[in-house]
Amino acid sequence: MPTSTRASIIRQSPGEYETVTLELDDPKRGEVQVKMAASGLCHSDDHLQTGDLQVMTYPFCGGHEGSGVITKVGPDTPGFEEGDHVVFSFVPSCGQCSACRRGDFNLCDKGALLLVGSRADDAEDFRMKLDGQNVGQMCGISTFSEYTTADVASVIKIDKDIPLKSAALVGCGVPTGFGTAVKAGGVKPGDVVIVMGIGGIGINAVQGAAHAGATRVIAVDPVPFKREMAQEFGATDVFEDMQKATEFAQSITEGQGADVCLITVGVLQPDHPAQGLASIRKGGTVVATGLGDMTEMAPISMFDLTLMQKRLQGAIIGAQSPHSDIPKLLRMYQAGQLKLDELITKEYTLDQVTEAYKDMHEGKNIRGVIVFDD
Repeated sequence: MPTSTRASIIRQSPGEYETVTLELDDPKRGEVQVKMAASGLCHSDDHLQTGDLQVMTYPFCGGHEGSGVITKVGPDTPGFEEGDHVVFSFVPSCGQCSACRRGDFNLCDKGALLLVGSRADDAEDFRMKLDGQNVGQMCGISTFSEYTTADVASVIKIDKDIPLKSAALVGCGVPTGFGTAVKAGGVKPGDVVIVMGIGGIGINAVQGAAHAGATRVIAVDPVPFKREMAQEFGATDVFEDMQKATEFAQSITEGQGADVCLITVGVLQPDHPAQGLASIRKGGTVVATGLGDMTEMAPISMFDLTLMQKRLQGAIIGAQSPHSDIPKLLRMYQAGQLKLDELITKEYTLDQVTEAYKDMHEGKNIRGVIVFDD
């Protein structure tokens, strides 16, 4: 029996989110239905409004970072039951495809249709409908909805004593930022690290670099509020632009530059990778995590890349393994080793998604969160 759910959708891109009532199908085999408790407002969903990110199905229901409580379990779906508390991973992990078998769980083949909005194994199979029309689900989960139905490959059970509002953030922003530093960037004790862009991803890259033992964590952002926040999460130095950050890194490394530069800007521009490469030492690493216009290319110096033996690395969900690393991050939170509560700058209702992204663009929040009614 379909469930009626209020949800925030976008009808075209560029466009704006609006709240509508959708019909949500019951879960099938290998799926669960979840009553949402909270959803992070990640910049990736705003890319749909600006047109930087295009999807294959409209209308499209946004949201890919969230937590909630299971209300229905599909047939022949062991390991889950009604009442379980869960968080979503925007990248599914099946554990069986070639990527998962070699340990690259964040590159699981089930991710191929994330921007179609259908089920992972069938581009014609959808769970949400608006007046009989298929509605795409962001990353197959759509956390901008009171209820959602998702594949268990994207669902992770958590302890019931963890606050769901804070737990929501480990679905994207926290593992992406933290892993960008610790896994993709390979930050080591004693390193000098530059973090370019202090939003929901960058602030956690700062946390990750500090946790890994970097002696200097240099945060770069033009917004004073974000530079102040970075210092609360482990940044040792802050600058408003990359030129000043690069000059500072060189001044404390005998002219060599940073060991690692993490590009975590909200909108990746073509010149950002070049700025990152210019900021690091010979043999250093640049990790690009931010998203930008899907059609743009980045001009970089091949001479610098090759002869200085520098590394330019992309990363999705911070190269983390969702089903093993997300529980680890929550254990760190419980042990007081990771800040989650402090990341939430402002709470919003489901009807305020567009307002929340306006606040984000104006530099008013690090992470806005939709809190659903009990």
